[in-house]
Amino acid sequence: MSCKVLTIVGPTASGKSDLAVKLAEKFNGEIINGDSIQVYKGLDIGSAKINAEEMHGIPHHLLSVREIEEGYSVKDFQDEARKLISDITERGKLPIVCGGTGLYIKALLYDYSFVKENNSKEEYEDEDTASLYQKLQELDPVSAEKIHPNNRKRVVRALQLAETGTTKSEQESAQNHEPVYDAFICGLTMDRNVLKERIDLRVDKMFSNGLIEEVTDLNSKYDWSLQALQGIGYKEFKDYFNGTKSLEEVKTDIKTHTRQFAKRQYTWWNHQLPVRWYDVMKEGTDQQIIEDVSEWLAE
Repeated sequence: MSCKVLTIVGPTASGKSDLAVKLAEKFNGEIINGDSIQVYKGLDIGSAKINAEEMHGIPHHLLSVREIEEGYSVKDFQDEARKLISDITERGKLPIVCGGTGLYIKALLYDYSFVKENNSKEEYEDEDTASLYQKLQELDPVSAEKIHPNNRKRVVRALQLAETGTTKSEQESAQNHEPVYDAFICGLTMDRNVLKERIDLRVDKMFSNGLIEEVTDLNSKYDWSLQALQGIGYKEFKDYFNGTKSLEEVKTDIKTHTRQFAKRQYTWWNHQLPVRWYDVMKEGTDQQIIEDVSEWLAE
């Protein structure tokens, strides 16, 4: 665990990207994107992707590295980010992971391993979800208890794992969830009412900065069922292009879904990761983070 990794987590509009750049400048770091939507090319405004001017010349990795038609999994992120951490560390720099996708961060920092799955969509297409769920109950009853009988995607995934000889529940219980790096997990928080205001302002800014044009272009080229378009800030537009919602309703939905997601993120991080929380509205917070990171680096 000698390799040190600085990680910055927090909800949309909490200031993660700005802080990551500031810390990279201070501690000779390079930034690895930890957001599952920002890995895609062309999803810029709706994902609040940092632009070249905001980067201040700091190298950013895993931004815009996948085509929209391509899939991208937790395993893909884990593999690519770990290679980058090794490379950045070997060059004498500090790896800084910045992002809001909790499972990505946990899979990267802890000993998560993945069983190779059969991703064939045709394998079970002739069977209804109820019969597949019954089969899962027989092969992996522990996982079946955690999955809703109507959630076909999760049922199929767990069934595919079970048929490899290692069930999903066995796979999870066999892992110790031990940290693989010496990680400092810096979490950004603030009063919930302030966060709500910042989220609303950010969404308004996205619309004024050309989000409608960005999504209209995507609609002309891609199918809305693609994984890349399931992120908040994009999926809400499907109803607009289907003619069932107005742009104002879409904007309201994005704000609501972002606030709901932020609430779920806080709950998840508090249960899953040893986050050191910092109130970004408090005077002197940035300096306190710098002092704490300096102390950690000296350990």
